[in-house]
Amino acid sequence: MTTTTTQTETATPQVAPIRFETSVNYDEAPVNGFPYKYANYLPHFIPGLQPPLQEFEHHDPGARADPSKAALLKASGITVNEITPATGTEIHGIQLSSLTDAQKDELALLAAERGVVVFRGQDFADIGPERQRAFGAHFGPLHVHQHGGHVKDFPELLPVYRDFKAGSVDNEIKNNVSSIKWHSDMSYEINGMGTTIFFSLSTPVSGGDTLYLSTTAAYNALSETYRTRLHGLQATHSGYQQAQVAENKERYIREPIETVHPIVRTHPATGTKSLYVNRLYTRRIVGLKEEESASILDFLYNHIEHGQDWHIRVHWTPGTVVVYDNRVTQHSALRDFQVKEGETRRHMLRITPQGERPRFDGP
Repeated sequence: MTTTTTQTETATPQVAPIRFETSVNYDEAPVNGFPYKYANYLPHFIPGLQPPLQEFEHHDPGARADPSKAALLKASGITVNEITPATGTEIHGIQLSSLTDAQKDELALLAAERGVVVFRGQDFADIGPERQRAFGAHFGPLHVHQHGGHVKDFPELLPVYRDFKAGSVDNEIKNNVSSIKWHSDMSYEINGMGTTIFFSLSTPVSGGDTLYLSTTAAYNALSETYRTRLHGLQATHSGYQQAQVAENKERYIREPIETVHPIVRTHPATGTKSLYVNRLYTRRIVGLKEEESASILDFLYNHIEHGQDWHIRVHWTPGTVVVYDNRVTQHSALRDFQVKEGETRRHMLRITPQGERPRFDGP
C-alpha cells in the first residue's frame, strides 16, 4: 500500500534534456580506465518554466505504522544501534530494496522518531531509477527542485554532483569561513519535505561527509517558558536568494516563492514538536519589527547549530543510504575535500517526498 496523497501533475515540457557541464569528460574518457558506472545519473535540466506547485493534503505513512516497528526492527539478521541518544540510528542486515510496504511505513515512523536512519551495505544505488523513484513515492509525492537538475527522464531524482567545474563554487557560502550551510530542504515550499532518501554514488575517500542535527532535541532543550513564547509564531521562508545567486539561471523551472510557516511545528505521526527555522531559507518572524525578529531568529539559529548534544556526522562509503525526516532535522554537506580537475567528484542522489504543510498543534 502506498501513500494516498495526491498532487497536481506538472506537464513536462517536450524539450530535450541538457546535461550539466562537468570537469570529467564522461563522453570520451573512461574513469580510472573504466566507463563510469553511474553516468546515467549525471545531472540534466530541461529549459523552460513550469507552473508553481500546488498545496495538497498529505497522509503520512508513519501514522499508520505499527508503533513497535516489529516488522522492520525484528527482522531476521538485523542489528540496530543508536548513533547518539538524541538522534541517529544505524541499521545493518536488511536491504531497503526488499522492504515490504509495512516495513516502509515503520521506517517512516522510525525516521520521525530518530531523525536520521543510516543503512550500510545497501544495493539501493544499483536497483535502477524506476525502482528508486517508486520507493520514494511510497512516502509522498516526489518533489522536483526549482533549480531543475535531475536524472535524465526522471525529474524526481535529484543528483547532487560536484567536481572541479560542476558545483565547484557555491555562491551561498563562497564568502563564508567554512562550508557549513545548515538547512531543511526547500523549507520555502508550501508542502514541506518529508521522509527523504539520500545515498552515495561516488565520493572522495576522505571528506565530503554530511552533518545532521535534531530540531526536536533542540526544541526540547529550551526552557518551557521560552518554548511557550515561540508557540504560534510564524516566519517567512524564501526561495528567492537561492535563485538569485545561481550562476545557471536558465536551469530554473519555477519562479521562486516565499511562504509563511510556524516556528514550532508538530509532526503528524508522532505529535512531537520541533523548531522549524533555518539560516538558509528563513527570513523574518511575521508581526515583529526587524530587530525583534532578528534577535529571536539569531538565537534559534545559534542554538540549533551549536548544540553538539543533538548533532551527528555521516561518513559516506559505498552502499550507504541515509533516510532522514526533513520535518525534524537539518543538515549540511561538508565541502572539505580537495578537488582535482578531471578526476575528483562527489556524486550523490536525493529522493525527496513532500509531506504536509507545516502546522502547529497547541498548546
